[in-house]
Amino acid sequence: MTLSATNTLARRAESGPEAEGCLAAGLCCSGRESSCLSRGWRTDRTHGECYCDQACGTLRDCCYDYDQACPAVPCVVSEWSVWSGCSEPCKATVRVRQRRVLQEPQNGGEPCPPLQQTAGCAEYHNQHGHCLQSLVPALITTGGYGNARKKREVSDKNDIIGYCVEFELTSLTSACQHNIGPHTQWMQYLREGHQVCVECQPPALAAGQKHCSGDGEDIEQDRRVSLQWQAVGNPRCRGVWRRVRRRDSCSCPTVHSFLFI
Repeated sequence: MTLSATNTLARRAESGPEAEGCLAAGLCCSGRESSCLSRGWRTDRTHGECYCDQACGTLRDCCYDYDQACPAVPCVVSEWSVWSGCSEPCKATVRVRQRRVLQEPQNGGEPCPPLQQTAGCAEYHNQHGHCLQSLVPALITTGGYGNARKKREVSDKNDIIGYCVEFELTSLTSACQHNIGPHTQWMQYLREGHQVCVECQPPALAAGQKHCSGDGEDIEQDRRVSLQWQAVGNPRCRGVWRRVRRRDSCSCPTVHSFLFI
């Protein structure tokens, strides 16, 4: 006999033979415990033996006052930690944030939510300085995000003016054509051979930068070198493009207009 069962029997003995229900018997057991029983009205409106263990909800043999004796306690978690740095420099990887359990769920309470989140991440610097941009993909998203970003973010870079870079798509993965979510449908308009415009807005600039990471601006050799890109929201949607030119403003159709992140 388990210690839990022994304690349950002791409580029953103390409560006396006339005790009915869970509260009067002082019972509330976790899991399934056959010795965690009392007498009284059951939740199925019959009178007789009834249970005060967590399994009674599934078996439908709870005492009428089980919910009062064993109130459900939901899981409680902490706030998210700050995002970690990129797991590796000079390549598209992930960053992580975590939270911890403050209160485990009890008596069938709401279970704990995920305790870890990951997000796409690209770090363009390592201990030796700038990464070789041909090895690090530019992170891009739909141009429509720019309107929302301008409203949400207050930039202190008022002296920096955004610009646009035109690229020719030379290759992309098939995963770009299999996006059905409302925030990823823009990827289906990516096609090999098409020319696209990618805008660099001030909110995308890191401290001290005057151009967006991954735009090929600081490559001193042939500006038409092939560079990598990756879509935000679907890390499997990625490819290679060739820089064509930089412009003060974008002139591509809406479906071919994107943003650096």
